[in-house]
Amino acid sequence: MKLSATLRCLLVSGAMTAGCVTAAAETPTMADIDFHEAGGNYYCYPWLHKDPPAQTPAPKGYKPFHLEHSGRHGSRWLIGYDQYNKSLELLEKGERNGKLTPLGQKTLDAVRKIHAAAQGREGELSDNGALQHQGIGKRMANNYPEIFNKNTNVDARATNVIRSILSMFNGLNGIQSVVPSIHISTDASMADMWYMNANDRGAWEARRHADANQARDFNIRHDNKGEYLTRLFTDPQFAKDSIGYELFKPLFSVLVNTQSHSDQPWLVDEVFSIDEARERWSERNIGWFLHAGNSKMTNNRMPFSQSNLLRDIIECVDTAFNSTTPSVNLRYSHDTIVLPLASLMEMNNFGEEINDLEELGAKGWHDYLVVPMAANIQIVFYRKDGNTNPDDILFKAMLNEQEVTLPFTPVSGPYYRWKDAKDYYSKKIAPYVTKR
Repeated sequence: MKLSATLRCLLVSGAMTAGCVTAAAETPTMADIDFHEAGGNYYCYPWLHKDPPAQTPAPKGYKPFHLEHSGRHGSRWLIGYDQYNKSLELLEKGERNGKLTPLGQKTLDAVRKIHAAAQGREGELSDNGALQHQGIGKRMANNYPEIFNKNTNVDARATNVIRSILSMFNGLNGIQSVVPSIHISTDASMADMWYMNANDRGAWEARRHADANQARDFNIRHDNKGEYLTRLFTDPQFAKDSIGYELFKPLFSVLVNTQSHSDQPWLVDEVFSIDEARERWSERNIGWFLHAGNSKMTNNRMPFSQSNLLRDIIECVDTAFNSTTPSVNLRYSHDTIVLPLASLMEMNNFGEEINDLEELGAKGWHDYLVVPMAANIQIVFYRKDGNTNPDDILFKAMLNEQEVTLPFTPVSGPYYRWKDAKDYYSKKIAPYVTKR
C-alpha cells in the first residue's frame, strides 16, 4: 500500500507511535580547478579522508530536533562498458603497431587492469563510495546527538538502483556505529519515484532543445586539439589517422574516475595537461547546467524538475513540528536529482540566472561543488525546548556538509526562519507540483 507523504512522515516523527562561517566563500574560477575537480560529477567526495569545515553554533536557546536529507549515491564504476572498451581498443591499436610511448604503454597496462576489474560491475558502488556514506552517516550522528539518539525515528529511502540502496545502508551503518539502538525503517520502491526520481517531461524537452543548439555550438568552439596524443603515441601521423579524436572522452572518463577506487592508479595529470582537463570539464559542466541551472536557454524550467521532492520535504518538516520525538528523513538518489534541487532552493549562487554558457566557469557555477560522488543536502531544524510554534522554528541548510546561503534574511549566520522559507518555496513550486 502506498503511503501519502504526510502519513509516512507521521510514522517517522513518532506522532503515531506509542510511547563555519556561511559557505558563500570566494567564487572559484576556471583557474582554480584541479585535475580531480575536473572530473565534475566523478569528483571523489572531498571529505572522504578529512573533516569538513566546522559548523556555526545555533542561536542561544535553540536545539536541533529534525533533519531532512537528500543525497547522491557514493563513488561508482562507470555506467556501461563503452568507455572502458573504447579506451582499451584504441590503446591496443597503438601497441599492435608499435606506436606507444612509455607513458602510452603504462596507460594501456592500467586500462587493461581497470577494464578487467570493471566486468560485471556496471554502475555499481565502489569501495570508496561505501566509505563516503559511512563517514557522512557517522558525522551526522556525532554532530546532532539531540536528533540522533535511541528515541529517534529514521526513515531511509533509496531509488531502486543498487548503488543507491547500498549507499543508504552504508550511511545507516555509519549512524548505527554511533547510536546502535536508533529506530530505522528502509525502503526502495517504485512507489516513491514520483518525487525521488521524477520524470519531468516538460523539463527534459527544454533541455533536449538546448542540447541540440547551445551545447552543440559551445562544444564546437571548445573542441579538443589532441595534444595529449603526443604523450601516448610516438608517431603523430599514426595518432591522427588511426586514433583521431575518438580516444579523448572515453580515456579521460576512465582515468578521472579512478579516484572512485582505492586501488586504481592516478594518471590523469600525466596523460592530460591541466588545460585539456579543464576544457573537458567545461564541456561536461555546461551539460549539467542545462540539466539543472536557471536559464532562458531552458525556459528557466530545469530547477523545477525537483518540485515534487521539495514539496515532500516541506510536508515532512511540517509533520515533524507536531512531535516531541526527534526524527530524520534520508533520501538516496542521484546527481540528476541533487543538482536541480540545490538550484531550486537557490543555494549559494546556484539559483542565479545565467544565459551565456561561456560565463559558467568565471561565475563559479561548477558541477563538482554540488554533485561530487556522495553529494548531499542536509537541512537541520532547531527550536527551543517545549516550543512547537512553527513560526519560531529555525533551520540551516548544508551542501556537502558546508553551510550555505539561501534567498532569505538570516536570523544569525546561516540560520533562517522556516516560516520564510516555507512560504517562499511553496509559492515558487506550486505551478509545477504534480500528483502522485
